[in-house]
Amino acid sequence: MILFIHRKDLRIDDLTAFDYIHSKNRPSLHILILDPFLLRDGREREHSGINFLQHASRLMRLYHEAGAYLTVLYGDPAVLIDQLLGELPIEEIVLHGDVTPYAVVRDRKIKVSASAHGVPVTTFIDHTLADFTELQRYAGRKEPYQVFTPFYKKWNSFLQHFHRPSSDRTLHDLQTTALPDQAAWSGRFPLPFGLEAYGEPPDPAEALSTFLEESLGAYAAQRDRYALETTSGISRHLNTGALSVRRVYEAALTFERHEAWTRQLAWRDFYLYQAVYNPDFFFYEKKFDLSGLEDTLFERWCRGETGIPVIDAAMTELNTTGQMPNRLRMVTAMFLTKNLRCSFTLGEKYFRRKLTDYDNVINRGGWLWSSSLGFDASPYFRVMNPVTQSVTHDPAGMYIRRWLPDLAGLTDKEIHLPQPGAIVDLRSSRAQAIDVYKRILAETKNNSSSISQI
Repeated sequence: MILFIHRKDLRIDDLTAFDYIHSKNRPSLHILILDPFLLRDGREREHSGINFLQHASRLMRLYHEAGAYLTVLYGDPAVLIDQLLGELPIEEIVLHGDVTPYAVVRDRKIKVSASAHGVPVTTFIDHTLADFTELQRYAGRKEPYQVFTPFYKKWNSFLQHFHRPSSDRTLHDLQTTALPDQAAWSGRFPLPFGLEAYGEPPDPAEALSTFLEESLGAYAAQRDRYALETTSGISRHLNTGALSVRRVYEAALTFERHEAWTRQLAWRDFYLYQAVYNPDFFFYEKKFDLSGLEDTLFERWCRGETGIPVIDAAMTELNTTGQMPNRLRMVTAMFLTKNLRCSFTLGEKYFRRKLTDYDNVINRGGWLWSSSLGFDASPYFRVMNPVTQSVTHDPAGMYIRRWLPDLAGLTDKEIHLPQPGAIVDLRSSRAQAIDVYKRILAETKNNSSSISQI
């Protein structure tokens, strides 16, 4: 039989692995492994962990309703799979791959174990819209794209000619088998919490449909009007694989005026592309000397106690709900890295826990952009002024009034301004940031040694 391992693909349709398993016409054992490393330090109580576990709970229900079998276990993936291989007649392992340093090491261990048991491992990439190898070949390039605009133009052309359509194959077409003596396995690798306690997320397909029908047409004009909450809200489903990015793209193409929104799918692919083709992507903190930065005001930023209203409102929303509009992710990230001169790694790790829609690569890509590192990053001399951003995109201060009700009585002009006792002066901190980042970029280190990231 085939062993299929769910990861960030928490759905039961349009999975490349399901097409492959069906073509083999063999029974398959399906498992989802909750990895203690990825849930360490209480992450199951943070927004990012809760979102994943809610989708895992939903996946279990979908399997049950389909009359199929899914076993959820908790433990080190390499150890768990080695024991399965030693005790069950598994002939092949099938999974969807990932490119983070932790995932690469994890899968290498799995392949070593599988090889020792004489079992092949078949890996597919399922989370990108474009096949990056084919995209490079189509572009006639040996070197990767480092700027988004030419990448986007070629990406768009490539998909128009070579988009791989979503599949009609679903879980119902497979011959899933139950894990023999499941109670014993669950005792050996028990869950430290009950998934049912997490409930389920909003319905992914319904969220997509509602956005496309009600908000897509106005997206280009309103996407930065963050107080209006007009964005799709599907990233939490895309990043757990509960929604197929192919189905999302295909659904968007059936509507007029979709270009501004599908361009955001291109940005998603561009960050994933960087993770594959930029050898420094996961290691910029080793490439550059960030020792001149500090963490003195980091905790004030985390708590939303900076005295800059739009920053504090955004951090309050994040801490309370796990949500933050994309425009404000850039503003808060640039404020932390530039005005407060904190290393991007601090904010990246904080968002890792707090964002409901957290994805390692997408999150890191955003932080690299804001801190002027990575492919096509914001120039070092660009420092978003949070007051200007607030006035421009939310003139009446509706967002600030919503999340900082103590300021609701201020006028439309006053509500955007730094409060008495603000932790930093925006003008002088901007000038200092430009000097600091100019020096950082000029003193690039040659050391690109690796560190582990999840």
